[in-house]
Amino acid sequence: MDRFDAMQVFVRVVERSSFSRAAEDLGLPASTVTDAIKRLEARLHVRLLERTTRQVRPTLDGEAYYQRCLSILADVDEADSAFTDAKPKGLLRVGVQGTQARHFIVPGLQGFFADYPDVELFLSESDRYVDLVREGIDCVLRAGQPRESDLSARPIALLDEVTVASPDYLARHGTPAQWNALQGHRMVGFRSSATGGVLPLEFMVEGQIKTVTLPMTLSVDGGDTYSEAARHGHGLIQVPRYSVQRHLAAGGLVEVLRDTPPSSTPVYVFYPRNRQLSPRVRVFIDWVAEAFGGGVKATRA
Repeated sequence: MDRFDAMQVFVRVVERSSFSRAAEDLGLPASTVTDAIKRLEARLHVRLLERTTRQVRPTLDGEAYYQRCLSILADVDEADSAFTDAKPKGLLRVGVQGTQARHFIVPGLQGFFADYPDVELFLSESDRYVDLVREGIDCVLRAGQPRESDLSARPIALLDEVTVASPDYLARHGTPAQWNALQGHRMVGFRSSATGGVLPLEFMVEGQIKTVTLPMTLSVDGGDTYSEAARHGHGLIQVPRYSVQRHLAAGGLVEVLRDTPPSSTPVYVFYPRNRQLSPRVRVFIDWVAEAFGGGVKATRA
């Protein structure tokens, strides 16, 4: 194994905090990964990794070497891409929200693979916070305004939002006429994965956001369950239009308060700030922006 290969092995061990997971990612025997790190430490005359029964983490020297390796490997990838016509290749790991993946990403993947046949895509479905580096994820798509983090964020779309309820709920509680006249109405609570608190209903009124929190008997933290709760008459909800379009068309849900809709929800793709994007990540980000409707604009189903 040459120095370049040893750097790749070391970077993956640091990022996965595990020899075995790094070996699995790289398609190498675990013994090969262990030997590569031992030889690297012997050649550099420093200890790069602290090993415990539960975790592998870099020493101070290891962290400094890791950062240099990232820069060198990125420069090599960039140089190769600039002077060859080779298409991106390799395993690409992307964190996604399930409903978005099913609506925007999966239907167009045949075209993506036709353009990039040597890329293997792994979609990891989750709404939770993802530590991209430690979990070996190349980039992640999330809806909502980004919080301060050590990640770079590229906006790719704005999703049109609607306020909806079931016909049964509206028959029992009446169809609301104004955002500020919701006495007697209920909502299904949606709990934020960031704070654990229930998000209020939101209305755009003459260019300003107004919020209302209604009584509730049910709160959830998953998008599919949120929509199903509304379909079964548990209260008002606010969701991206695309996610309930088929229920609106079939009459299972009814849009209300059209004149004061929720603000559009931005979608961002996040990737590590300290790492130059590999060619396969770059082409995927460009492709997924098109899959969401061509970039940052309101997306209507």
